Amino acid sequence: MGQGRGFLKKGQRRPSTIRRLAVWLCAVAFLGLAGFGLWLWSYAVTPMPMREGANLHVLIPPKTSLAGIQNILAENGVIPPGRGFYFLARVSRLSQRLQAGEYLFSPGQTPDQILRVLAAGSTVRWSVTIPEGANIYQLADILAEGGWGERDLFLELVRDPDILARHGVRAASLEGYLFPDTYQLLRGQNPREIIGLMVERGRQVRQELGDLRDNALGLSPHEVLTLASIVEKETAAPEERPLIAQVFLNRLQQSMRLQTDPTVIYGLADFDGNLTRKDLETPSPYNTYLINGLPPGPIASPGRAAIAAVLHPASESYLYFVSKNDGTHYFSRDLAEHNRAVLKYQKRGGS
Repeated sequence: MGQGRGFLKKGQRRPSTIRRLAVWLCAVAFLGLAGFGLWLWSYAVTPMPMREGANLHVLIPPKTSLAGIQNILAENGVIPPGRGFYFLARVSRLSQRLQAGEYLFSPGQTPDQILRVLAAGSTVRWSVTIPEGANIYQLADILAEGGWGERDLFLELVRDPDILARHGVRAASLEGYLFPDTYQLLRGQNPREIIGLMVERGRQVRQELGDLRDNALGLSPHEVLTLASIVEKETAAPEERPLIAQVFLNRLQQSMRLQTDPTVIYGLADFDGNLTRKDLETPSPYNTYLINGLPPGPIASPGRAAIAAVLHPASESYLYFVSKNDGTHYFSRDLAEHNRAVLKYQKRGGS
């Protein structure tokens, strides 16, 4: 009799049946993957209508997960709800490259384009202008109003000893070292980075102007910035800056007090916009009607022209100037001429 080759043990399948099952499972898996791939491709290349057809600003906070980014985009109407964006980021291997920041998305962008914008870190940059003559308090207001950090935090940072040491500034604050310019800032940017940008820009400008120690009176770089800040606050007329600088240099050379109102105002705790005789008689390190020489540091952020004016002042012997009430000043060489100018332009209101 035979050895039972045609019989199978209980529960055992024929090899051909197993092969057919395997082929069937592979076919199902292939069709499933193909269907998923076709769906994902269709999702990736379909333009997004977005909400009301408007451009959308979206902020992605630092350390946001892929799922969190998908939710933020969906909540802002950039992409439709669902897991499509999540799968697309995973399959494309871009999920680990998505960057935080503020982005601008437009109607008609596809999920694939949106994904690549996030992976490239193509964030929105905002132009923020710091005007010449702004002090740290005004600068803090500008940044706070624009959403770049709290005012008090900024004022704390510009006085932080570690930050001062890092930037090589031997002073009580970074007043005068935060260069007035237009900066391209990112929404949510660290205030320390913003401070660093401004200090570095100031360093670059000073290097372009030459050695600040090379000046007529041998002032230190810090003293040059201090005097430049006073020049910046005293006149808005560009052609007058070298003249204003020369007046103060002449007074310093002759050991005369500078007697300049902007320094007094800077030293007042609560200035209401009206400088009084009492203010002029109130002692402070910045009251140049009472102290000799320069105040301890800058009173504002001087621009390039003001710094250049201190380094290259006019060749004049003026010791006084008075406002002509038209944005310019009358310059005098002696007190008698100055008093006549004050009578003409201030007390009588003449022109």
